Amino acid sequence: MSNSKNILSIAMAFVGVVVGAGFASGQEVLQFFSSFGYWGLLGGVVSGLCFAVLGMAVGELSQVSVSHSFKEGLYLICGPRLGIVADIMITFFMYAIAVVMFAGGGSLMEQQWGIPAEYGSIAVMLVTVLIVFLRVNRVLAFIGSVTPLLVLMMIILCVYSWNTRTLPLDELDVIANTKPQGAGNWLVAALLYVSYNMVVGAPFLMIACSQATSRRNALLGGLVGGLLLGILIVLISTSVFGRIDTIGSAALPMLMLATEQSTLLGTLISVVIFAMILTTSVGVLYSFSARIFTPNTLKFNIGTAIAGGLGLIGAKVGFINLVGTVYPFFGYFGFVLMAWILIAWFRLRSLRSKSVTQ
Repeated sequence: MSNSKNILSIAMAFVGVVVGAGFASGQEVLQFFSSFGYWGLLGGVVSGLCFAVLGMAVGELSQVSVSHSFKEGLYLICGPRLGIVADIMITFFMYAIAVVMFAGGGSLMEQQWGIPAEYGSIAVMLVTVLIVFLRVNRVLAFIGSVTPLLVLMMIILCVYSWNTRTLPLDELDVIANTKPQGAGNWLVAALLYVSYNMVVGAPFLMIACSQATSRRNALLGGLVGGLLLGILIVLISTSVFGRIDTIGSAALPMLMLATEQSTLLGTLISVVIFAMILTTSVGVLYSFSARIFTPNTLKFNIGTAIAGGLGLIGAKVGFINLVGTVYPFFGYFGFVLMAWILIAWFRLRSLRSKSVTQ
């Protein structure tokens, strides 16, 4: 595999996992960015820069001691004592996010095709479990395969949103601030968004970067993935903000915007969103199962299937309710994780600098 392909495969896998959890539907971006109006758009830029720096850090750290599970990397970052606490919390969060994605798939099918949400959740769960059964390189390939199409769709919808905007920006800003917000301040919301998504993305990025052919490729894969995440955040938050008066109350705002433009585009974006929901559910469920069982074993497959089935119970709580409660709670834990990642990265680079000068 060439260096460029290796870097892109890591970047796309990183984006795929975070996008599905963070903003494929537009509901999460609405709560953490668009609802803050002008300031929320700036928050998208801040988040993108944070993702880029943290992506580089995790990418380089993963080259030290990560294999099929994120446990080794986590203990390297947090140390043996704090590592135990972080390990338990992140393992639980991986499972919680899988449940959120099951619920998201149900909401998607209900809004787009009128299919009861519980059947959509079952479909996401079954497909997720089957893909998780595959080897890690095939899981990475699946997660990264949908990302380019998502970028194209978001560009189209962003242009459409601003071309069909009927209200002046000042009025949109007022309406935006009446919508549910993920935090009390736009900057806190932006950092909180990065925080909880890194709790999701960092463990899988560790596994993905452990497949890199060099330390440089792992670092650049995290960097490119982080920058691409920032671009997508800005595109989606801008699209939602431009039409927040008409789509701001929808469970899946981006899907509603696409369907308004054309039935064909609505169907296409619904398939893309469904695929992106799958990418996150696959990534987090794989990370969860790989932490408990050795991949590619019978125990791994049985455990994954049981976890998927139990997750359907939690999915009945509902997508919007889960987004508003599960994400912010672990987001604040993610602040601690981000600090640990950066400290460990600086120490690693400092040690390498000293070894070079000696």
